[in-house]
This record gives sequence, structure tokens and C-alpha cells, in this order.
Amino acid sequence: MKRFSIFLMVFCAVLALRAQPLEQVAPASVGLDAAKLAYADQAINRAISRHDIPGAVLAVVRHGKMAYLKAYGHKSVYPKKETMTVETVFDMASCSKSMSTAVAAMILIERGQLRLMDRVDAYIPGFENWKDDKGNQTSIRIVDLMTHTSGLPPYADVNMLKAKYGAPNRDGMIDYIAHCRRDFEPTTDFQYSCLNYITLQRIIETISGQNLRDFAKENIFDVLGMSHTDYNPSPALARQCAPTEKQPDGKVLQGIVHDPLARIMNGGISGNAGVFSTAADVAILCAALQNGGEWNGHRILSPLAVKCMRTVPRRVANIGRTPGWDVFTDYATNKGDLLSDAAYGHTGFTGTSIVIDPENDISVILLTNAVHPDGKGSCIALRSYVANSVAAAILQ
Repeated sequence: MKRFSIFLMVFCAVLALRAQPLEQVAPASVGLDAAKLAYADQAINRAISRHDIPGAVLAVVRHGKMAYLKAYGHKSVYPKKETMTVETVFDMASCSKSMSTAVAAMILIERGQLRLMDRVDAYIPGFENWKDDKGNQTSIRIVDLMTHTSGLPPYADVNMLKAKYGAPNRDGMIDYIAHCRRDFEPTTDFQYSCLNYITLQRIIETISGQNLRDFAKENIFDVLGMSHTDYNPSPALARQCAPTEKQPDGKVLQGIVHDPLARIMNGGISGNAGVFSTAADVAILCAALQNGGEWNGHRILSPLAVKCMRTVPRRVANIGRTPGWDVFTDYATNKGDLLSDAAYGHTGFTGTSIVIDPENDISVILLTNAVHPDGKGSCIALRSYVANSVAAAILQ
């Protein structure tokens, strides 16, 4: 009994250590001007007053510390008003691609189980490559999926998929992707596609023998102590979630992924969407990536893997996507105008945004539920305003 008590105390101590959040410090202690950061507050509050968003949480990470963490407005305005807090959990939407799916792929690359240049059809039998009018083929490769240069369509008709395969049906989803049209020859163009990352999910799961949720929790979220980050959040975590869009039956989605392919076809665990998280948890991931893949003594990636993940491959150097992130495509406006050319980031349809600038050692995390309650909100310009205000606050 005594041994068990000692074991339990040690186990709890380890969990407490891993769950430790970033140290919160005054902006000035990490070279930021608090007065300039107040302009970000003003931009967010203007967006709330215009009903562009119901509320937001902003986190700024510099030198591995939380320099700014603030909540604004409301978490919910329908069916009742609830105040936003910094503990609010958000549907990260397509930020899931970067936070989970891409990092998981890089982990397998580090383990010698996957290569960026591997052909997709080596892992998904029957997966069709690009064919020109004469029948000549060009292989679709892992790096093409990760940089959105594969030629796969952007999305798929959920009602059609449901009618054909039933739902949820992950195998049906992959069968459709394996045989659907290819819009262009790989690497010749850029087309942002959720189908790319659903395909990547299947490859990760095939190699690892685990579903994406379990793999990400075991190798990313739990390692870093991101205790409020998960797919298909538990009832307790779901109650902390910011609701998203009202559905035809009048109920809002809360703790249930907004993206239809992820929700209906993939049962909430999907390569393109499905991660729920808090600003503080996302901040831990950003701090780890800024620190060469390690935070608080716990490593998820090697420094060279992180560098690879934020570098645009030479074969698509003119396009601007890295294996998992965006550097300079039209989707990268969340970086604003003042951060360095090395800054990389991602956004989510629900209203989420992550920007990481390795040159200035700063990360900007802006989480909103702009689609709440009626899907008419917008935070595209707001992301730039906030990024510019944060960048302007960098004094040294």
C-alpha cells in the first residue's frame, strides 16, 4: 500500500509538471511595448462591436514565455450570452492540419518510416495518380499533399458521400479521394485542399497502427502537457468549448467539430480538422516549435525536423507552402505586414489563427468563433490588424 501511494504521488507530480503552462510575464520583460499591444485590444474590440466576431482570446508568446493572454467579448451569444475567458476551448478547424496531422507526419519521417518523396499509392492501394490526355502519369507524393500541390480537389460534397457510402465511413472517404478527379499535375499549381490532409491522415494511421487522435495525444499533446487539447472532446471539455454555428434544428455545435467532412464522414477524427484547444495549449506548441521541437524538457520533434516543417520545398519554391504551414500564399494574410519573411502560420475556418516568427522569436495566437451563431462573421482582416499591432510592439 505504501509503495502504491509513493507511485501515485510520483505519477501525479509528473502529470503536474507536464501540464505546467507557459510562464506569464510582463510584456516589457521580453522586449514588448504594452502600449503598442493595446492596439491589438482595440482592433479586437472593434470587430466585436461590429458583430464580426462574438469574442476572442489573444495569446502572444515571446522567448518561450506568455507575454500576453487576454479574453474579449462573449464565448456565446446564442442561445444565451456567456462571457469569453482565457480557458475557453476552441474548434481549431484547419489549424488541426498544422498542429496535429503535419507534426504527426514529421514524427514518422524522423523515425525513418516515411519520406516526403514517398508516393501516396505506396500506402493507399488503388490511389490514382495524375494522368495527362495521353495517359502519361505523374505520381502524387507525400510532400504534394502537405504543400497542397497534389491537384486533389479542395473539398467534397458531403451529401453525395453520405448517399454513396453511408456515414460515418472513413474507408468510403478514402475510396472517394483515391478515385476522384485530379485538377492539375502535381507541383504545377497550388490548390488548398482538405482532401490532401485526410489522405495524409490515412497514411499516418496505416504506418503507425493508431488512429490520428491516439497518435497525436501520445506523441504531441500529452508529451507537451497540452491537457485541454483533443479530438472529440470529453463532455467536461466540451462544456468549456466556444460554440460554433447554429444548425437547422436550432442547436449550436459545441464540442463537436464544425467541418462537415470531419464531423459526418470521419466521426470527428480527421486529418483536415477536429482538434479542439485553448490559447494556452496552442502557446505551448508554438513555444516548442520556436525552441527546436522541445519545451519543458519534453521533445516532440528534432530541430532539423522543425526547420524542414517551416521551409518551402525547392520543388514548389514559387508557391509558398511548407510541409504543414503557409509562408506566402494568399492564405497567409494572418501574418500581417510587419513580421519577418520567415514567419509561418495557419488559419481555421471557424476563426482561428496561429502565426510563428522564428526571426523575432514571437508567436501570435488569435482564437475566435467567428462562425457563431449564424456563419456570417469574419475575422480575416482582424488577423492582420492584430499581427501588425503585436509586431509593432517588438522593441528588442
